[in-house]
Amino acid sequence: MLADALEHLVRGIVDNPDDVAVEAKSSRRGDVLEVRVHQDDLGRVIGRQGRTARALRTVVAALADGESVRVDVVDTDRRR
Repeated sequence: MLADALEHLVRGIVDNPDDVAVEAKSSRRGDVLEVRVHQDDLGRVIGRQGRTARALRTVVAALADGESVRVDVVDTDRRR
């Protein structure tokens, strides 16, 4: 549910909504939601001084209802 909500929010921000992908992963410290967007939309999702990304993290934390959830915006251009 959290991944779907996050994907919906991000699709509303970007210019290329078809390129938005949110992947849910589990780690030892809780769940991780990885957001991938088109390279041209990366700045929109992060925002000035990270404000948009911080706001997305705040909304997801509120929806998580106390669970530990981390939101990572993945730069698809820098693959290892």
